[in-house]
Amino acid sequence: GIPNTLNVLSNIPFLFVGLAGLILCHYKNYFRLCSQGELWSWTLFYAGVTAVGVGSSYYHLYPNDATLVWDRLPMTIAFTSIVAIFIIERVDDRAGTKSLAPLVIAGALSILYWSFFDDLRPYAVIQFVPCIVIPVMAIVIPPMYTHSSYWLWAAGFYLLAKVEEAADKPIYRWTHDIVSGHTLKHLCAAMVPVFLTLMLAKRTIEPDRVSLLQMWKISWRERGS
Repeated sequence: GIPNTLNVLSNIPFLFVGLAGLILCHYKNYFRLCSQGELWSWTLFYAGVTAVGVGSSYYHLYPNDATLVWDRLPMTIAFTSIVAIFIIERVDDRAGTKSLAPLVIAGALSILYWSFFDDLRPYAVIQFVPCIVIPVMAIVIPPMYTHSSYWLWAAGFYLLAKVEEAADKPIYRWTHDIVSGHTLKHLCAAMVPVFLTLMLAKRTIEPDRVSLLQMWKISWRERGS
């Protein structure tokens, strides 16, 4: 049989969603991306997601530090691309486009640093800073596009994935040694690109650029009156 069967198979959704996203990014501009920077950033994001499906499967088939590089490197590409996308959409298109290459390089260097010095701190920064910054930016800064709440759904599923990862062994015990928390982590993390793909397919240019925070404040006032 396949070693670590469910941990390998649970990476398949990354492969399918990543490939679908890559195709839709370039098929007649299906996602209606407004700039070259957006196209590059989303392309890199989906390339990273696709590579996660391959690299993580490879690692779980042959778990060791050498194969772990190919698990973590694609994730950093996806994380750093998302940061560039947010800068493009919420702050400035030119600044976000210029930040894409440095961010991706910084992510790759964090993996090299871990590989040579066995120190995960730079990688942890690359992984967790976006988890804090992106939801805050999604709430506070007015969006360029509609369906901004999908970012929060994506962030929520990623947070759930990290909880399942931390509870790996207890979940394995609770399911009578059938499913581990790590397997569930893969499935939940794959929901992140699913929600972002749905967002890209549905969204349009936001005519009234109002942040989620402002919308919530207006809603609270209306309920209170």
